[in-house]
Amino acid sequence: MHPIEVLERYWNYTSFRPLQEEIINVVLENEDTFALLPTGGGKSICFQIPALIKDGICIVVSPLIALMKDQVNTLKQKGIKAIALTSGMSYAELDTQLDNCIYGNYKFLYLSPERLQQPLVQERIQQMKVNLIAVDEAHCISQWGNDFRPAYHNISILRTIHPHVNCIALTATAKHDIVEDIINNLDFVAPKIFKASFARPNISYHVVHTDDKFYQIEHLLNRHLGSFIIYVRNRKASQDIHNYLESKGFASAFYHGGITNKEKQERLQQWSNGQKQVMVATTAFGMGIDKANVKTVIHYNLPESLESYYQEAGRAGRDGDYAHAVILKQHIDEDHLRQQFLNSLPSIEYIKRVYKKLSNYFQIAYGEGQNTTYQFDFKSFCSTYELHPSITYNTLNLLDRNSVIALTQHFNFRTKVQFLVSNNALFEYLERHLNLNTLVKVLLRTYGGIFDYETKINLNLVIKKSELPEKQVIAQLKHLEKDGIISLEMANTDSEITFLKPREDDATINPIAKTIKLQHELKHRQVEAVLRYINNDSICKSQQLLSYFGEKSSKPCGICSVCASKKVVENQNEINISESILKALETEELSSRQLLSVVACSEKLLIQNLKNLIELNKVKITDANTYKLI
Repeated sequence: MHPIEVLERYWNYTSFRPLQEEIINVVLENEDTFALLPTGGGKSICFQIPALIKDGICIVVSPLIALMKDQVNTLKQKGIKAIALTSGMSYAELDTQLDNCIYGNYKFLYLSPERLQQPLVQERIQQMKVNLIAVDEAHCISQWGNDFRPAYHNISILRTIHPHVNCIALTATAKHDIVEDIINNLDFVAPKIFKASFARPNISYHVVHTDDKFYQIEHLLNRHLGSFIIYVRNRKASQDIHNYLESKGFASAFYHGGITNKEKQERLQQWSNGQKQVMVATTAFGMGIDKANVKTVIHYNLPESLESYYQEAGRAGRDGDYAHAVILKQHIDEDHLRQQFLNSLPSIEYIKRVYKKLSNYFQIAYGEGQNTTYQFDFKSFCSTYELHPSITYNTLNLLDRNSVIALTQHFNFRTKVQFLVSNNALFEYLERHLNLNTLVKVLLRTYGGIFDYETKINLNLVIKKSELPEKQVIAQLKHLEKDGIISLEMANTDSEITFLKPREDDATINPIAKTIKLQHELKHRQVEAVLRYINNDSICKSQQLLSYFGEKSSKPCGICSVCASKKVVENQNEINISESILKALETEELSSRQLLSVVACSEKLLIQNLKNLIELNKVKITDANTYKLI
């Protein structure tokens, strides 16, 4: 079958995006291939189509569990047999799934680099008829790459197991030295290298300096039509901004790791089909989501690196139409960025301490614990050992990235309830325990089959409906259990930890100490690059991004915040800003927001001119924070 026929049959497209067809043809010729395609460039098709054409199964190595699951589900919906080996899988389940790959005519096996290290997995892959090895997010191989993962160094074991099978490495962000690193580590022979330009001429990159981010979001929503993504740093911010937008009449949804899979699917569907204009989300949102007509991406907080910013901003304008990528910057944001990503980097000694406490927390004996999985309550863990939350969180992420543990952040409603008594007995009991009436009624009205079988309950929903404090709800559930009214299984956590190595305390951490120090150095360079980018108002934003990724552009984009401000400066002879301000204030007092809508200039120039007028005693600030003539 020809590649274009496969594309039409499974994806309903009649043409390829730039470089896709050339990459697919080279892969079909059994050549080792490196593909650098920007976000939205359609990387997955570059290995999925050749794998469907070739006889056998494609091994896909990826560090992103959510993306693996998403791609497997998408393939299954197309009628293509695919499996993902995720964490938390029992030995028996793993054994069965690997057998399916050998005997069940499966076309794709997705796994993490850590899973690949298991002897059982290697042994079964040896028995498979492998037609292609695909390494996604290949920049993770390089110690200088964003999100470096040492386990990626061991992917070359696949080349040893199947020496005659070609390999394709794919990434959206990699500088020249990282590309060389990837090619060397994967033992490529005469690789065919494809690099798409990092230039996105249809995206207008803006950095907006403001002390009122909510106003700026509202201003952008009123100014630009179409679909929005607003990226935030934490769950609370996503809900706060969503609530604010809803109060202002904008159709929005919020998305983060603390909502159920069902809620994620519903909200994604509402946003994808245009029922919700705005998705307010943490940065995990967007991976594997192919919505072409996003018009504006806003970063409410400063991004942690230009690599992540480029990928997230690149989710705008995939249809080729004009789009906007906006960073909102407050005067305190630089300190916040350094505090979150630099000042909270853990020392090696702190990492050793947390690892030891983690092992004690789950009562893991020395030399044991490998491949055991536990539900994890982060707040309880930090509280138990009096650990600093942000530094501890970064420690867990480092242990995850360096294959000591696998940290899965999701949301499992593992609280299960079943009523064990009859209706009559329950109501007799409630007559003697009136304080439990509200909780019981909420449970009965929310969950229909709760008398007949063990039912998973959403504890947060019960708390919300009963309007009772969380501690009181939990105490009352335990009271009902103690009195034999309900059966109760309770473990409401938002994380899961799998120990990938046996417990050896310091001896577990010492081999990765040097790597962690290199990762700390890289993080410092990334944060400083972000700060240079947001503060550089003299060089075109597109040119700055291209330069960071090692690509030159002789021509400014003409549409970014720097280029736009230069146009304003060029027109300043025609527009006297101070005079326009004085004229606007002749009839009434105005706030800076109102003046911005009247005076044709940037917020920065407006504030600058207002300061000058105040110093000249022509204008003063009132108690109501408005400006008036003196």
